[in-house]
Amino acid sequence: MQRSVFLKLSAMMFLQYFIWGAWFPPSFGFFGLGALGFDEWQCFGLNIAFPVSAIIAMFFGNQFVDRNFSAEKFLAFSHFVGGLALLGFGALAWKSFSTETPSPGNYWLFFICMAVHCFFYVPTISVTNSIAFSAMADPQKDFGPVRLWGTIGWIAASWPFIFILADWAKIPKFGAVGFVEWLGAALGTPLAGAALNQGKSWAFLTAGVASLLLAAFSLTLPHTPPKPMSDEKHSLAWLEAMRLLKHPFLFVLFVVTFIDATVHDGFFYFAFTYLGKVGVPSNWIQPAMSVGQIAEIGTMAFLGYVLKNLGWRYTMILGILGHTVRFSVFAFVPDPYCAVAVNILHGICYAFFFATLYILVDDVFPKDARTSAQGLFNFLILGMGPITSRFLWPALEKVYTSPDKTVDYRNLLLYPAGAGFFAAVLLLLFFHPPKSKIPESAA
Repeated sequence: MQRSVFLKLSAMMFLQYFIWGAWFPPSFGFFGLGALGFDEWQCFGLNIAFPVSAIIAMFFGNQFVDRNFSAEKFLAFSHFVGGLALLGFGALAWKSFSTETPSPGNYWLFFICMAVHCFFYVPTISVTNSIAFSAMADPQKDFGPVRLWGTIGWIAASWPFIFILADWAKIPKFGAVGFVEWLGAALGTPLAGAALNQGKSWAFLTAGVASLLLAAFSLTLPHTPPKPMSDEKHSLAWLEAMRLLKHPFLFVLFVVTFIDATVHDGFFYFAFTYLGKVGVPSNWIQPAMSVGQIAEIGTMAFLGYVLKNLGWRYTMILGILGHTVRFSVFAFVPDPYCAVAVNILHGICYAFFFATLYILVDDVFPKDARTSAQGLFNFLILGMGPITSRFLWPALEKVYTSPDKTVDYRNLLLYPAGAGFFAAVLLLLFFHPPKSKIPESAA
């Protein structure tokens, strides 16, 4: 692959996941806690905008896009519209917290902005992959280094908020004190109250600007023409995907993935608030959560070695048990240093389960069934798992919240820990992957 193409694809991936990484983690502080002043069901509506968009995209949108638009032009249009919507959401949030007494504003304006962004953003996840694969002579060799820049983009989106969410009114002017003292004050003086929530609105504004940058940059990407439908069989790819559940090993994996996706999304729901409760400064919470993505880079490097020695089943069991250990540490060791350090397990949770899942599908299914099988699991990972998570975990949190708003995290967090353990047991007892590729006639 030419160096210029590699650089363009890497920049595309960096911006694609920078956008998501900038607004998604802090969104739970807005939506899940009702910081915007909306009621429980209104917050739920904001929370499910992304997974509902994922389901629409996977069942209908992706096929329509693939067959009717050149990928780079669709990417430009989607990020332009989605970027404007995010800027609108950020501006509304900024205005809501511009006074000491926050005013919630018009819920439907917030909802429309978030829904429009998610509706246009979700299809671009697969579109960027399509552009990358089409431009590569050897995708198996080249895709990994390009996709790595997406993870770096997600991480990079978090760290500026150490300074964005600092209380600069309490920090000495640069040069007024020694550099070490100034830096210590900048790193350790977080915002609080309405000012903190107003600062969080920068997450949406930053993501919106990045989206507009990617919209412009997309027009320089390699041309990727639409793919006309080749036969009637694939006119309803989602229906073909559901038929794959006739394979017992895939049905077990479908159930386990649903549980794991619900638990995985629960980490994002709980962590943003939990880390603050155990003493992580508010301007460090987003970078603390990105420790998982940093660990993910390292874990992916030795995934092949683990798969070779442990096989599909035990590698995936380790990935799911990573959630059990992480939530158990959250429950029983409410310490800021332990809470941040245990996020290293996120790399194992992602690589050993989700990445292994995609590799398994690619390995055992014939080429014409792989896309359907991948879509089947994306339906759970990006769609139904998060939707269930954003209904289930807030409902349980409500049960374990006392009248003085204190949350009993010890007992509450044992539920996702237990769900992960149950899913691991299901894999151990009932998951028997095939030892050879499934013939086309059987798929």
